[in-house]
Amino acid sequence: MTEVDYVRKWYVMFAVAMSILLATIDLSIVNIALPTLERELATTFPVVQWVVLAYGLILATLTLGVGRLGDIVGKKPIFAAGFAVFTVGSVLCGFSPSVGFLIGFRALQGVGATMVLALGIAIVTEAFPPYERGRALGVIGTVVSVGIVIGPTLGGFLIEHFSWRWIFFVNLPVGVVGTIAAIRWVPAVKPPGGQRFDWLGGGLMFVGLLTMALGLSVGQRRGFDDGLILALLATAVLAFVAFLIVERRVPEPMIDLGLFRQRIIGINLGTGFTTFVAIAGLLILMPFYLINVRGFGPQQAGLLLASTAVLIGVVAPISGSLSDRVGVRPVTVAGLAVLALGYLAAANLSTDTDALGYILLVSPIGLGMGIFQSPNNSGVMGAAPRERLGITSGMLTLTRIVGQIVGVALLGSLWAVFVSNRAVGFDGPATDAPADAQVAGIHVVMTAMAILMAAGVVLTGWDLIRSRRRTLLRSATPS
Repeated sequence: MTEVDYVRKWYVMFAVAMSILLATIDLSIVNIALPTLERELATTFPVVQWVVLAYGLILATLTLGVGRLGDIVGKKPIFAAGFAVFTVGSVLCGFSPSVGFLIGFRALQGVGATMVLALGIAIVTEAFPPYERGRALGVIGTVVSVGIVIGPTLGGFLIEHFSWRWIFFVNLPVGVVGTIAAIRWVPAVKPPGGQRFDWLGGGLMFVGLLTMALGLSVGQRRGFDDGLILALLATAVLAFVAFLIVERRVPEPMIDLGLFRQRIIGINLGTGFTTFVAIAGLLILMPFYLINVRGFGPQQAGLLLASTAVLIGVVAPISGSLSDRVGVRPVTVAGLAVLALGYLAAANLSTDTDALGYILLVSPIGLGMGIFQSPNNSGVMGAAPRERLGITSGMLTLTRIVGQIVGVALLGSLWAVFVSNRAVGFDGPATDAPADAQVAGIHVVMTAMAILMAAGVVLTGWDLIRSRRRTLLRSATPS
């Protein structure tokens, strides 16, 4: 297997960071354009939502397959091609004559985004020496946070002063530079030969993820007791069960289930998934709280929401560097503990909380996420065999994407149920319910998330104690 020249590590970081920044921005930049797209493309809201859904569904369904292909044929060609596909897709989106074309080109853009996001963490992991892995992944965490902050702000500016088409055209110069950087600087690490792609397992995983993502996304509008939604979710369960059966029997599985014998991979993927479920619930509920309950304008609400992402971006590289020195587990336990306290604090939001009060109550969530995420990713990537870095990177990306989908569906529904129960006699949508009922629903959701994060503290803390006991026993055993 080709060795990586660590001298070029920051050039590699530049190429990967640009790809992740663009792909992250495009996860959120289109949301603010939906009312404009509905009007200017003469369509309806249920149709225009597919401009967002097409991109997200492609990411959710293709990420693992792309990660595994990277392990088989090499990461560089897929990554560089993905950058080019994303850039071309962006330009085509900007020239779309109708909403149908826009949805199709967004799917193409999603293919390119998948090719870079699924392999970006693996490429950075290879480019940096192990003792700098946490620091490097902390920088990636900062880039993701910057993308989350920039997306809605940049989108609003471009739409107001230019046209909705410029939210796609703006990707062109960055995409061209990034593609050239990827071709020039990303190392061409040659994977072991003779590997085969698990087409049956990949197909079952694709069906499972597609039907799950569709069921959770569309179910928010049609209701989760709808026959179509129940059929989609049942298909997802059957596909996942069949996938596990196949993976145990094929000689070269899509996902080597033996990876999960290393507890740090299973635990860190699980706790990472729950943090994204929780943060998605926060991000979907807080705009309604800030605008509907507190009466802030969209611009001020956007700035308040951005405070969480800014804090994640500032803290992530610091926690990553710290984990390089003291180890992954102590830092991830601390991050989950701060998250638990943060969600508990957010459960104290009220109908008269001012802007400063909101920042003080919600900021610990950004702080905890910033402390947790980089060391958590570093622990997973550090435990993975080099020939499985691509699929492991894909699994990390998938935990973020699916976690957000599940969080929006599950916590949004939980909030709506509690709001309806609290607003006795009210017959409208939960977002129009009395302010005290909406806040009561937020209290329930935030408290539930605090309990979930506390469970993560117990699980990771137990694993930390066990690891240290094993280390002490080994050091006490005479050689």
